[in-house]
Amino acid sequence: MPRQLPPLNALRAFEAAGRHESFSRAAEELGVSHSAISKHVRGLEDRLGAQLFRDAARGVVLSPQGRAYLDVLTPAFDAIAEATEEFSDRPAGTVTVNSETVFAYKWLVQKLKGFHQAHPGITVELDATETLIDIQRYEADIAIRFFRQTTPDGNAVLVSDAPIAPYAAPSIAAQIGDAPETLFDFPMLRDRGGDPWGLWFTSLGRADLAARMPHTRRMRAILAVETVIAEQGVLLSSLDNIELDVEAGRLVRVFNHAVQHGAYYMLFGEGVLRRKPVRLFRDWLLLETKKFRSAAAVS
Repeated sequence: MPRQLPPLNALRAFEAAGRHESFSRAAEELGVSHSAISKHVRGLEDRLGAQLFRDAARGVVLSPQGRAYLDVLTPAFDAIAEATEEFSDRPAGTVTVNSETVFAYKWLVQKLKGFHQAHPGITVELDATETLIDIQRYEADIAIRFFRQTTPDGNAVLVSDAPIAPYAAPSIAAQIGDAPETLFDFPMLRDRGGDPWGLWFTSLGRADLAARMPHTRRMRAILAVETVIAEQGVLLSSLDNIELDVEAGRLVRVFNHAVQHGAYYMLFGEGVLRRKPVRLFRDWLLLETKKFRSAAAVS
């Protein structure tokens, strides 16, 4: 008996609109007009005799019936895409990545050339923002976020738990003595919440310095790094954010002591790992960042 299937274009339009809960974003993804998405969805609703979306203050939201239908369709489309990709030795597609700004600008964007050389058919759309996007609403395939005290729920993997240590420009580093209190002679910058300088001094066994250290200045991470490169202070930073500046000699580590203070994680939208380009990006990033994970995390 032949399968009773709705038109494929109608299913694709609904599935994309349902993932985004937006006809406009579905139209952008599929390369058609907003009215085409609307027409397909309305036709599908008529065929099914069900309301798949409800109007909302900002666009549309899935109805309970629409959500249930989407929960079946998305894995089915993912499975078809995954099976098709396995026939290709050179997978193609787009991976959307949302990243913390400093990690994106100071490390990831500099390294992506290697990924593109290995996988020329895959496009990486990189967005740098401090705002945590809704990964489950497919605002990105992957999000790289920093967690200071907690660990993420859901589908996530550790990227880096590199500890923090003091860094400065070479000209400033040359003026810092062996005693940690000589750091007080320079503006002490931090790019994270909490009290990382106090934690660093205390873990060094110098709680007395933590108690009497001068005011520390908190800045956005990307600005803090550039400020220190410009010889205007010292910064507590993990190597993942400044590796390339250290390699280029723009920053040097002024004390060997380091302390763990948060970690970067890679978060995935539901089902996106069924897509080969996403898996390839994940594997590449984990290989490139292996040096930033502790032995316990790597094992």
